[in-house]
Amino acid sequence: MDLFEYNLQLQKENSSPLANRLRPKSLDKYFGQSHVVGEGKLLNRLIKADKIPSMIFYGPPGTGKTTLAEIISNQTNSLFERLSAISNGVKDIREVISTAKTNLSMYNKKTVLFIDEIHRFNKSQQDALLGYVEDGTITLIGATTENPFFEVNKALLSRCQIIELKPLTDNDIRNIIENALTEDKKLKEMNIQIDEKAIDVLVNSANGDARSALNALEIAIESTDQVNGCLIIDEDAIKNSVFKPVLKYDKEEDHYNVISAFIKSMRGSDIDAALYYLARMIESGEDPKFIARRMVIFASEDIGLANPEALTVAINVFNAVNLIGLPECRINLSNGVIYLASSEKSNTSYVAIDKALEDIRQNKIYDVPSHLKDAHYDGAKSLNRGLGYKYPHNDDSYQQYLPDELKNQKYYDPKDIGYESKIYKKMRSKE
Repeated sequence: MDLFEYNLQLQKENSSPLANRLRPKSLDKYFGQSHVVGEGKLLNRLIKADKIPSMIFYGPPGTGKTTLAEIISNQTNSLFERLSAISNGVKDIREVISTAKTNLSMYNKKTVLFIDEIHRFNKSQQDALLGYVEDGTITLIGATTENPFFEVNKALLSRCQIIELKPLTDNDIRNIIENALTEDKKLKEMNIQIDEKAIDVLVNSANGDARSALNALEIAIESTDQVNGCLIIDEDAIKNSVFKPVLKYDKEEDHYNVISAFIKSMRGSDIDAALYYLARMIESGEDPKFIARRMVIFASEDIGLANPEALTVAINVFNAVNLIGLPECRINLSNGVIYLASSEKSNTSYVAIDKALEDIRQNKIYDVPSHLKDAHYDGAKSLNRGLGYKYPHNDDSYQQYLPDELKNQKYYDPKDIGYESKIYKKMRSKE
């Protein structure tokens, strides 16, 4: 490297964002994800042994997906190629594959291909990788913030290990911040003093995203003037450098995960948890009519006859949401959620209809008893239609309603709870 190239490299390093400058080159400098790269864990052993399988790194932004790929590139003896699904296409894939084939056949050199944002590749682009992953021409490492089971072809998924990276813990973020202040050459020259409360704000605002924390720290440093040769970063400096986070809420995984947690929290009668997930959906832009529809379903499926009024409340909430809309309908939703979550629960109606449907689907289709058949037309009596039917308002003695083949079948088993206890006691008294 000549002097010009050296100076150019220095300029590039100095102008590079803090998060990029601090990207670790080895596992011993990597913070977080101990469940997959901790000492003795499988991925740790594979990287150190240079036995890299095809993998998909999946997790939120700033959790170390690209960094892990960079560490592999530094430690593997294989050739390492990088593509981005945002800026590269099938043509670029084919060029990498062609080079990989040559290196494998002529030099017995393997190729690891890292594709960032792999979920952005469409089906045909993902299909272009499939055969070459399968025959070992390339080892694929994909990185995605989206659930790969929704966004990556099943055929490609089946040939890759799925490595889930989780949001970094507060302790991980704190360690990364402290490492930045003590290890980054540029920051060490600035005589920075930062108090613990400022670090607390930085950690709390990061939401498990190291890049977000480092970006906020860098903004605070660059927007603060030195005083007597010292750069003091206090709580206010950090607060003024943190942008309001845009809630991650994708169309597939978060949409279903959060509504699932919402329903299960109401089912478990945890009012506070149900309100938390309601707030999360509202703030993330979820359609309030979708939420209200699920509440109507919940009222029958999970509360049912323990409190028949719950369905009325849920329908009223749905109507109010349609009539009023956001932001005011949040109050209607909150009112309904608190009522439903605090109500006594019974799923007997849900279980009963599913048991009956199961019999029908198993082709248990039997003749309707003659005394229950339609008898309003001329000639019905000659066919024995309706003969022997007892009109319950005049005769409440027992008669059989189910077909003979199912006469002892029980679909509905009431619970002795809430309003349903009345049904329970009435049915038990007839046994």
